[in-house]
Amino acid sequence: MVASKTKAESGKSGAKSGAKASAKVRKDAKLAKGGLLTETAPAAVKKKSARAPIAGIPAPTPEASLSRYLQEIRKYPMLPHEEEYMLAKAWRDHDDRDAAHRMVTSHLRLVAKIAMGYRGYGLPVAELIAEGNIGLMQAVKRFEPERGFRLATYAMWWIRANIQEYILRSWSLVKIGTTAAQKKLFFKLRKLKGQIQAIDEGDMTPDQVEKIATALNVPEKDVVSMNRRLAAPDNSLNAPLRSEGEGEWQDWLVDDSVDQETELAETEELQQRRALLLGAMGELNDRERHIITERRLTDEPKTLEELSKDFNISRERVRQIEVRAFEKLQKAIRREAVEQRLL
Repeated sequence: MVASKTKAESGKSGAKSGAKASAKVRKDAKLAKGGLLTETAPAAVKKKSARAPIAGIPAPTPEASLSRYLQEIRKYPMLPHEEEYMLAKAWRDHDDRDAAHRMVTSHLRLVAKIAMGYRGYGLPVAELIAEGNIGLMQAVKRFEPERGFRLATYAMWWIRANIQEYILRSWSLVKIGTTAAQKKLFFKLRKLKGQIQAIDEGDMTPDQVEKIATALNVPEKDVVSMNRRLAAPDNSLNAPLRSEGEGEWQDWLVDDSVDQETELAETEELQQRRALLLGAMGELNDRERHIITERRLTDEPKTLEELSKDFNISRERVRQIEVRAFEKLQKAIRREAVEQRLL
């Protein structure tokens, strides 16, 4: 009786174990079919069990308050030097995305601190932080731990570069900061003007311009130009001059094109010159006319060597004929101009 009961219980437990095993096999097959389970899955599970998985990198958004974002990034601790070195090696040598993720999240506070320094340019701080985060990820991608520097020292240059490029793109519809000197002026002109107390509106005095140009090692004309561009915001040319007036700003633009009278006078003068030249060319013989045309009246003049082969003469003889023909042209044109009372 006891033996049969024990046999029944063992059979029951065996059935349960078999059911669990078959269920696990079906689950594993489903995961493998969906690409979620690989041969290294047990190692990955064991690795993640050692510490809790890290959530996605937070990003500031217009919907979420900035203070909430700053509180959230404080949850990620700073990394010791040794751990940062090992994570950087794991990312570079083994493409460990979890290691790169930890390096990025541990430096989000650095991005926020740098972005706060650019609040005076009229752009949302959340967008500055987002651009700085992109620069941080680029720094992590290129970081070389063997050089002995910390990631923060290397990343701050990428963060600032991304934020500054974003400010230059967004500050004005007109492209600004196309050269290194202009970028330097754009980000340092206000600070230097405050140091020399150049707070008056309008152009600076020559002494103030000279001081700033010397301090930044840039031309004085660039200082004047950048000061005017920073003082004048973008305005539409179709905006009215006054709220009640009908005139627009574009009505005051200077037309740099040639006026009709000047254009007509230049056209008539060109026609007279051509007529005088054609009349003078009639006094040359065929060889002189050909040499003058090929040497003086074409966009790609022939060489003396080429013309000497055409007429089977020396290069020096071609040069002499050219000089003589040109003198004859000058005399004929001057004589005809006197007759027409153009001189």
